[in-house]
Amino acid sequence: MTNIENKIFSSYERDSELYDEIFDAEGKLKEVYQKLFSLYGEQSIDDYVKLNTKAKASFFNQGITFQVYGDKETKEKIFPFDLFPRIIDATEWDIIEKGSIQRSKALNLFLWDIYHDKNIIRDGIVPMDLISSSANYLEQMNGIDPPGGIYNHISGIDVIKHNDGKYYVLEDNIRCPSGVSYVICNRTALKRALFGVFNHYQTYSVTNYAENLLDLLESVKPQGVDIPNCVVITPGMYNSAFYEHSYLAKTMGVELVEGRDLFVENDFVYMKTIKGPLKVDIIYRRIDDQYIDPLEFKADSAIGVPGLFAAYKKGNVTLANAPGTGVADDKAVYTYMPQIIKYYLDEEPILSNVHTYHCSRPEELKYVLENIGNLVIKPVDEAGGYGISIGNRLSKEEIEVVKAEILASPRKYVAQPIMSLSVHPTYIDDSEKFEQRHVDLRTFTVLGKDKEFVLKGGLTRVALQKGNLIVNSSQGGGSKDTWVLKSI
Repeated sequence: MTNIENKIFSSYERDSELYDEIFDAEGKLKEVYQKLFSLYGEQSIDDYVKLNTKAKASFFNQGITFQVYGDKETKEKIFPFDLFPRIIDATEWDIIEKGSIQRSKALNLFLWDIYHDKNIIRDGIVPMDLISSSANYLEQMNGIDPPGGIYNHISGIDVIKHNDGKYYVLEDNIRCPSGVSYVICNRTALKRALFGVFNHYQTYSVTNYAENLLDLLESVKPQGVDIPNCVVITPGMYNSAFYEHSYLAKTMGVELVEGRDLFVENDFVYMKTIKGPLKVDIIYRRIDDQYIDPLEFKADSAIGVPGLFAAYKKGNVTLANAPGTGVADDKAVYTYMPQIIKYYLDEEPILSNVHTYHCSRPEELKYVLENIGNLVIKPVDEAGGYGISIGNRLSKEEIEVVKAEILASPRKYVAQPIMSLSVHPTYIDDSEKFEQRHVDLRTFTVLGKDKEFVLKGGLTRVALQKGNLIVNSSQGGGSKDTWVLKSI
């Protein structure tokens, strides 16, 4: 361990075996952080605590919260936020951005193919049973052409930096990727608390996300529509990401609706207003596939719109993301991403996968069962960090339970080596000091018709518990503002 001499970081301990984002292997401060380190070091911990408390109050007053679903109760929490930002220089960001676009485009082509000609299956690259057995594969989408040819309008790609200093993709999220509102709110909170620090760095703005999202959504409007009417549909105020739904609707300048606010007539979608029905052309949906239309999917859904899927099939409304998109963020499909990129784009992956074992393959199942203690076990269709087991944290009894669960349903599980996520100085309330904490990065890529956009910042998520590798907010994680520096 190495102690760092600096007013606010005087008690910061650096574990040299972990990849520290702001210190090199010799314990020297990286050049890109030197000015920031100096600026923060001029404060005392007491000053920082006051600023931190002010930021928390700002989040609370704005209603920047999320829901945590527990076994016994559901809790609403303020999204934990650390005022010490993460910096990504222009060279590194270029790799991340290009890699994110590459994956998003390849996944979109993959989705088109598996719901149309299925060439990748006929050519023996991806097995059909892998697709048909996915909980998120929708037979109803076969042969349907989404407006503009886009399925995954919004993609969230989770990227980590390993202790070898390279970036790897941990997973792809293209059903309803969340978290972008926190990116923008983190920036706003930091500017309010420490505006002066921005004068010393040329960073990209993150407040242009909504206008770019709306522009790209409008590029995939239904045929025959000149000026499209867009809405955001939410399951309601008790959903874990309701703040984000309302924030995005507000910043895009469109209506936030629930299923009961819409109706379908003659295969067109309308919104109820005090002035009468108003036609809706684009729906950014934050409702899962099975709940969007009780006439087509779950008959007991009270949050969907009867007849919505029929209107979609006729091409009269755009749904973003498209129904059935979730089959491509199945963690079993993730294992084929290098082949998918090569097949559709004839390119090598810019961002590498983490080596992943799929338990449906007998030889890989055998390896996983024999090496659980060195692996992370993940369900293929869960999100939010739920259902993950980290082998070196399990007791012998717990390992046997995990083995039994895998053997009962091998298709449902993948396993990855325990990656050493990079760490970043993070203020910890309980100890009242800065400590190393593991971080990842979720990038947000938006695809439109012949258009693309990646938010230059992304969401840096922080595992607030010491040594923990799970960064999801639902598992007690927090976040940081992420600065992407402009080229000089």
